[in-house]
Amino acid sequence: MKRMVLSEICNLKKRLQFQLHQRVYFSSKAILHGDDSLYADIPKPQRKKAERNPYPTSMKVLIARAKKEREAQKAQPCRMLEDPPDNGLLVPELVEVAHHVYRARHSLLFGLSKLVQLIPLQRCRYCSEVHVGCVGHEIRTCTAPKSGFRNATHVWRKGGVHDLIFFPKSFHLYDRVGKPRVVHDERYSVPRVPAIVELCIQAGLDLEKYPTRRRTKPVYSIEGRIVDFESMIENDGLGRNVYTKENDVLVNSNLRTSIGEMTKNSMSENATNLLDQLYNDGKNLKEMSIRTMDSWFEMISGAKKMMERYNVMTCGYCPEVQVGPKGHKVRICKASKHQSRNGLHAWQEATIDDLVGPNYVWHVRDPGGPALDNNLKRYYGKAPAVVELCVQAGAPVPDMYRSMMRLDVVLPERDEVDLIA
Repeated sequence: MKRMVLSEICNLKKRLQFQLHQRVYFSSKAILHGDDSLYADIPKPQRKKAERNPYPTSMKVLIARAKKEREAQKAQPCRMLEDPPDNGLLVPELVEVAHHVYRARHSLLFGLSKLVQLIPLQRCRYCSEVHVGCVGHEIRTCTAPKSGFRNATHVWRKGGVHDLIFFPKSFHLYDRVGKPRVVHDERYSVPRVPAIVELCIQAGLDLEKYPTRRRTKPVYSIEGRIVDFESMIENDGLGRNVYTKENDVLVNSNLRTSIGEMTKNSMSENATNLLDQLYNDGKNLKEMSIRTMDSWFEMISGAKKMMERYNVMTCGYCPEVQVGPKGHKVRICKASKHQSRNGLHAWQEATIDDLVGPNYVWHVRDPGGPALDNNLKRYYGKAPAVVELCVQAGAPVPDMYRSMMRLDVVLPERDEVDLIA
């Protein structure tokens, strides 16, 4: 009898422990998946080159969305597209956002160019690792060829602005609806611009160097194909772009710059000149870093808003990006399994990290202290290189990066590592 009671008690304890572990697991899983907006773990290490990037949207949702589109086409083969920007028209509420993002990008690059001159920046000679500080860290994370001979240690040299942030380039589309794809034979004739600038152009930004077609009437979809019924007279002044082979300068026969476009360009130039004057009039380092970080957040938040309506595609194996309804057909992919695709990219939905490479770096709490130790790397946090540079220049730490930078973790001394479980 006693044995039966003891066995039941043991079973009850096991059940309670299992339920407790299960609750802890699901609560931690919910935090990791973003239920807590203030929690963000350090980014995972780079994936293997043979692996494909995960899909931002699950495959079940994509299949259901494609089925719904096919059913809509069968029910109504000829229909006028109503929702912009799929119908060739602009989204009115995003035109101003596009101008803000474009100006924020210029302000960000200007501020970073000034901060790099005052805050030391290190870049590995063999890989893309970046470190903000006087002395490079000692964490052995180098993945370059023959790094095993150096025990994966980095060889540091002075870095620049292009090491802090990466803007991948995209082919410029003159007509994002009428001709959404660039074929392989057009790879040298169509210009390439930073993808975030191309996103701003498609969302309403007008640049004289990169003209784009602005429609006044929506297009039609006939059995899945886009058909434009605008008169030839209206399109006569918006003819096809021609690129000279000598200097690849964009030539448009009858396109004239409107007064509104000139005023927008002059406003952006005046904003840049105003920033120059503010920085040159004795603004200290802290205010400069705060302005630069504000420009970073303004650019990122605006780009996210535009990406909710305008499609941005990226390759699942390489960092190629294309802004538009479809990915291009230029056979330049050299990543894993490109032979089976004949050099074509494996297009999928892009994220903000694909559009603007943040380049995460290790957070340094004491810039004047010793270099980061490899044995203590589990206690160090990370942050985007732009944020880390601005924080070391005097800007306050953003709330969304506090947990990622692990400011609440007490760092042990080097001789205390073996004493910690």
